[in-house]
Amino acid sequence: MTKRYKVWVSRPLFPEALARLEQHVELHAEAIERVHSPEQLRERLAGVDAAIIGLSDRVDAATLAGNHRLRVIANLAVGYNNLDIDALTRAGVLACNTPDVLNETTADYAWALLLAAARRVGAAERWLRAGQWTGAMRFDDWLGVDLHGKTLGILGMGRIGQAVARRAAGFDMRVLYHNRTRLPEVVERQCAACWVDKAALLRESDHLVLVLPYTPQNHHVIGAAELAQMKRGSVLVNIARGGLVDEAALAASLAAGHLAAAGLDVYEDEPVVHPALLALEQVVLSPHLGSASADTRRNMAQLATDNVLAGLGVGPDAGRPPTPINPQVLAARGVLGKA
Repeated sequence: MTKRYKVWVSRPLFPEALARLEQHVELHAEAIERVHSPEQLRERLAGVDAAIIGLSDRVDAATLAGNHRLRVIANLAVGYNNLDIDALTRAGVLACNTPDVLNETTADYAWALLLAAARRVGAAERWLRAGQWTGAMRFDDWLGVDLHGKTLGILGMGRIGQAVARRAAGFDMRVLYHNRTRLPEVVERQCAACWVDKAALLRESDHLVLVLPYTPQNHHVIGAAELAQMKRGSVLVNIARGGLVDEAALAASLAAGHLAAAGLDVYEDEPVVHPALLALEQVVLSPHLGSASADTRRNMAQLATDNVLAGLGVGPDAGRPPTPINPQVLAARGVLGKA
């Protein structure tokens, strides 16, 4: 290697990941969390060979215009709706993400939201903290919805969906799922899950968890019509992407008492939350925390680091990034592992 590559990290990262990068590259890392304007993002990417970025950093054709230096973009997430993959591929920029290392942690969090929403944990805690528990409660106060023995529906049965399904055994739940492609029989047995069409999933689920990727075709895949098909008194949890749900329609369904509760970790216009949802006590809201455990976030940072170094052709895995999104870029470079 005849030169030292420059790498930009768009948000604070764990020191151990930064230290590993510094062994091989000239590092420029942001010390505080900030939102970068399109102009700032374009300027920073123009001066580096690779970058580790977050979901709030939108990289598209306009961002890449005139950039002949950038070689690798590593997204600190599984999803990559913030990346224009076609534009990156045309520009010869390798894009990578961080799948698999967060499957189990995100599945844990889906269950945290599901339990909190079904049993009204958030509203009850706010009531207690406000000093309203001043005497005996009525026998029918704070009644929630059971999970044990009920039907769990999963829309989107990738690795995270499968991890969600496996946890249902502890609650003695019947598990239904809908996927565009049915899983192999052996995987269905491992998950104790049964494939049904979407209409049956909506109709039969007591609790519905969304774990499918966002695409333009999936925009508002849960809208007013789908909510009306769900059981009265059912619970909806979304840990995938906010654009999957028509938030105004969801708020209306909850306010009317058709759905009992919802647990949301993602929103269509993050970080903005629809005001109608904020006004409802029966919604548990969290700020996109699905992968937010210390171990998992460290693993994501290390995987992003692996992708950058390997994509630049340095380090022990030079030329072999573990999780490329557009591997055709590597093929187009010819001899991998060289600058």
